[in-house]
Amino acid sequence: MSEHRAGNPWGTEVMATGIVAVGLHLAGLVWAARVLLAVTAALWVVLAVTFGRLVAGGGPRLREGTSDPAALTTVAATGVLGDGAAMVSRPVAATVLLALAAALWAVLLPRVLRRLGRRLPGAAFVVTVATQAVAVLAATLAARRPEGWLLWPAGVLIAIGLLLYVVVLARFDLGELMAGAGDQWVVAGSLSISALALGKVTSATDAPSALAGATLAVLAAALAWYAVLVVCEALRPRPSYDGRRWATVFPLGMTAVSAMTAGRACDVPWLGTLGKALLWPAVVVWAVVAAGAVRHAVAASSSD
Repeated sequence: MSEHRAGNPWGTEVMATGIVAVGLHLAGLVWAARVLLAVTAALWVVLAVTFGRLVAGGGPRLREGTSDPAALTTVAATGVLGDGAAMVSRPVAATVLLALAAALWAVLLPRVLRRLGRRLPGAAFVVTVATQAVAVLAATLAARRPEGWLLWPAGVLIAIGLLLYVVVLARFDLGELMAGAGDQWVVAGSLSISALALGKVTSATDAPSALAGATLAVLAAALAWYAVLVVCEALRPRPSYDGRRWATVFPLGMTAVSAMTAGRACDVPWLGTLGKALLWPAVVVWAVVAAGAVRHAVAASSSD
């Protein structure tokens, strides 16, 4: 999730905008959610065109662009848009997006894993985010279908995503908590989306007690990281615009959504209240980062 890599400049914008839209919908602000979902879809089209051009170009640029962790934001963005499509009762679109996200994940994840180093930034946790984004969409669609067969691959993906989290955490540069430009928040966001995936599966199963415990445990870890990151931001404010701040918005929104979902799935009402409270910082930060992105784009075009 580094700043606007050549091969994939729009993935985090799609992810951040889409998850805030989902959060607004869960909070009952359907009109605002639909507006942001339309923005998400428009950004995803730009992402798809950009990524398509990268693939068509081939050569070293393709190899470099598809082996950077930023490439996997394409998977996560597609999954988030699919969740939005399911949210507004577009199951066919959501199913198509699930198939596309799964195919991209299968192709891109091995390339990215081969290139992971030993001192990793927060962006590296996108290996978990992308994996769980596919799991979340699969579980969402499984809950809407009588056979629910998609729950099995969703469960496998959740396990893979959590394993990848442990692998990346072991190599994560903790100095990024204070020095990162925004993507350090993915250390929390990747756990939040894992909790969301577990919560979705919990809601769709007949015997959810064990899954409920796992959901709450992973969400608790995500909230702990959230608190640590807030303290780090307070100790070392970084107010200037950086494209990597989109990777801050996504974990903020995802933590809110996962708390609201876990509250319902695990029958813990106060988590729903907490999730709604956490949604508003995500909305505010989304607006601030979006305004910064517009100013940055205008300034860049004026200097050309």
